[in-house]
Amino acid sequence: QVQLEESGGGLVQPGGSLRLSCAISRRALSGYAVGWFRQAPGKERELIAAISRLALTTWYTDSVKGRFTMSRDNARSTFDLQMDNLSTEDTAIYYCAADPSTVQFGQPQYWGQGTQVTVST
Repeated sequence: QVQLEESGGGLVQPGGSLRLSCAISRRALSGYAVGWFRQAPGKERELIAAISRLALTTWYTDSVKGRFTMSRDNARSTFDLQMDNLSTEDTAIYYCAADPSTVQFGQPQYWGQGTQVTVST
């Protein structure tokens, strides 16, 4: 059974930065497409960044382009989300996800537990 464990959430002021990390266990990360989702209060969960299984493509939703950077390190079995120039609109619970095929369509097979990111003065 694949397990994903997130770390790195917290409270940050507008304009600040946070880095989220997700570690995969019991399987090699190279076999999975990976992504980051978020769910803000009162809103549906949305995909915000994804890297394909072979790392040939990286995708970002428009609202985070130029501010967030996703990366993966198959050797360390981790993938990260560097978030810069955060705004209050980025406040949400962030989830990492992995799937043997894709995280961009349908529901990914594996999910992290979620980590709270709060952007506030």
